[in-house]
Amino acid sequence: MTDTDTPAPTHTQPAPPSPSAELRAALSEAGLRAGVTDADAGNGVRIAPLDPADARQLARLIRTGTKRALKTARALREICEGYRIDLPGLRVERGRITLGPVRVDDAARLARLLGAVPPTTEQPGAEAGTGADAGTVMAMLDHTFPQATGGGTLPVSVQEHTPGLLELGSIDARTARRLILALQF
Repeated sequence: MTDTDTPAPTHTQPAPPSPSAELRAALSEAGLRAGVTDADAGNGVRIAPLDPADARQLARLIRTGTKRALKTARALREICEGYRIDLPGLRVERGRITLGPVRVDDAARLARLLGAVPPTTEQPGAEAGTGADAGTVMAMLDHTFPQATGGGTLPVSVQEHTPGLLELGSIDARTARRLILALQF
């Protein structure tokens, strides 16, 4: 029998648990009593009314779970403010840190701080990166961000209807901490 004659394995991966089953198990593991069911037509999960003590405990668990991401987001905001980089849309969503819309000049400053070399078409005497176009700054960030953060990626897109702005996507807290370290040195 040759390698091409070898039958394919017949085992299959078990299906992942449904979102309601996963939530039910997590609540149970935390000692919380709550009825969890699938909503009609698979469009969501319903949680039955919680006992007030269980609701407070669930709120504490959520805050504890997001505390590190919130702390990291706050530190990132502070270091960026120190460099005069305005990130008004910086927020934590679903455990990830979204940087949000940023002026092209601020994004260019961030790219330079991460080691990007500005284009050589600058006017003499102008601050490097000032007046750079959005596409150029996006390319600078695409190139420099992974190097500065040890492989992390930052989704960057040009705001079509808002010239002068880029949209910076979300990063996980670990990549955000690496970004902070890169900006500290």
